[in-house]
Amino acid sequence: MNAARTGRRGTATTSLLALAVTALSAGALPASRAQAAEAVSSGHAQQATPSPPPSHAPSNRPSSCPGAGRAKPTVVLVHGAWADASSWSGEVSALQRAGYTARAIANPLRNLTTDAASVADFLKTLSGPIVLVGHSYGGSVITNAAAGVPNVKALVYVDAAAPDVGETTGGLSGADSALNHKPETLYDSVSYPGAPQGATDLYLKRDVFVRSFANDLPRDTAVRLWASQRAASTSAFMTPSKAAAWRTIPSWYFISTGDRIITPSSERAMARRARAKITEFRGGSHLTLISHPEAVTPVIRSAICSVH
Repeated sequence: MNAARTGRRGTATTSLLALAVTALSAGALPASRAQAAEAVSSGHAQQATPSPPPSHAPSNRPSSCPGAGRAKPTVVLVHGAWADASSWSGEVSALQRAGYTARAIANPLRNLTTDAASVADFLKTLSGPIVLVGHSYGGSVITNAAAGVPNVKALVYVDAAAPDVGETTGGLSGADSALNHKPETLYDSVSYPGAPQGATDLYLKRDVFVRSFANDLPRDTAVRLWASQRAASTSAFMTPSKAAAWRTIPSWYFISTGDRIITPSSERAMARRARAKITEFRGGSHLTLISHPEAVTPVIRSAICSVH
């Protein structure tokens, strides 16, 4: 995994975003035929251990967990940069059909510490157990938001970052990430009121979005999502993580082998460190949650069924 570069104030701040971990864009696509997924359990202990080779497992439509008397958790889904809550539409619809309460909530995309605090404040309004799900930068947010919220019983990372204490989201993209290029070729940078010194809002350029971010979606869909993306502050990617909730909360990891933003090798390393239950999806992109919600939702259901 890459280490985040340190730069000077001003324009040098943006250069750190050549390593930034990006997240999904707004919108949803109707579910298409599921591809084969690979799943493996690797435990929940704090120390990482190598995972055994994945065993083949099909993606199934979610249903209620077997057994009477199980707690029914609320599922809270957190989007990442260049996104909004509607990005989770496919998963929310499937979970609701299965009888679960699912809430896709807003992520401010300003600063990891304050974004996590915003999500944590929402979690504290809920009663009963919670399954917390994050995509890409949203993975960093849930890693911090879950700390100190005892109702969070499971974490699910979907093509996501899972930083340790002191790590930045921008340092976890992986050596072969499509973001490892000059910032001016990747982003449109815009100032915003009240920004910390040197911080700017970033929008992904259209070619980067279509070819590397949403590369398994139809071009017209990818262009629409690019046009409706929300900006994310450079501060979001540069703020060190203050917590690592995956050390004490059981976790699940969904990895798309076609992800060009956070590389599969980087995600595998983070998942094994967290001793997460890993599902690898052959193909897809960084937006597999939009193109294949029928593959992502069963992983969330597995986390739900672990809650007693």
